[in-house]
Amino acid sequence: MDRMINRVKIFANQNEESLLIKQKVEESLKKYHFELVEDSFDLAIAIGGDGSFLRMLRTLNFDSHIYYVGINSGTLGFLQEIKPSEIELFMERLSNNDFKVEEVGIQETTIQTKQEKDTFYSLNEIVIRDSDLNTAHFAVHVDNNFLENFVGDGILISTSIGSTAYNLSYGGSIVYGTLHTLQITPIAPLNSKAYRTLQNSVIVPENKEITILPNNPDDFIVTVDGVNRKYQNLEFLSTKVVEKKIYCLRMNEYNYSKIIYEKFLK
Repeated sequence: MDRMINRVKIFANQNEESLLIKQKVEESLKKYHFELVEDSFDLAIAIGGDGSFLRMLRTLNFDSHIYYVGINSGTLGFLQEIKPSEIELFMERLSNNDFKVEEVGIQETTIQTKQEKDTFYSLNEIVIRDSDLNTAHFAVHVDNNFLENFVGDGILISTSIGSTAYNLSYGGSIVYGTLHTLQITPIAPLNSKAYRTLQNSVIVPENKEITILPNNPDDFIVTVDGVNRKYQNLEFLSTKVVEKKIYCLRMNEYNYSKIIYEKFLK
């Protein structure tokens, strides 16, 4: 996508720190002659933590025709690249078109129950569990090819961007965001004489579709980027990385290895 940035909309948390940062951002945008608007904008700015960035995407239905950037006023802020101390520098570079654009893959998931069909997008991950948190039994397929009979607490399927989120807590791998993969990560898998279940993540290319089939139609909770959805009589869940992408602004010195070190090791 190649689009000039003139009109900007801000999505900010309502806590005191985020509102102070919002004020500073508004002043800097005006200084560099950007127009603050509520609709028909070229750039969306999230101020807060990673949750703010995800809420912004959901509000805009993952619009592929605008740019996105995050300013971190939270804790980890893996999606929020710009630090509050870098606002002035970022605005100066923005006014000079001195930035990088990263294409980020979007996960599309379809849920089929006996009553309905539901389709939605996510940036980080989906998680599927039994609604009563009992042991879940799933058949897992990749492009209609059988992978395993999963038995355990649940399955997490993350994007490359989401590999550093919930996925990492369950021992999944970190994947560079530009690869647009999906990752199947087991949650407390059972492995015994009765059950043979994969204990490690499986990374799947972006042109593959993952399908989860409950061994017995039952009620399940599907968590989408941290938001729970409950489904009765689930027949199947399918998920893939779609051609639809979003476009995130990066500072020119943005380096993924450096980000990993600063966020998790420094």
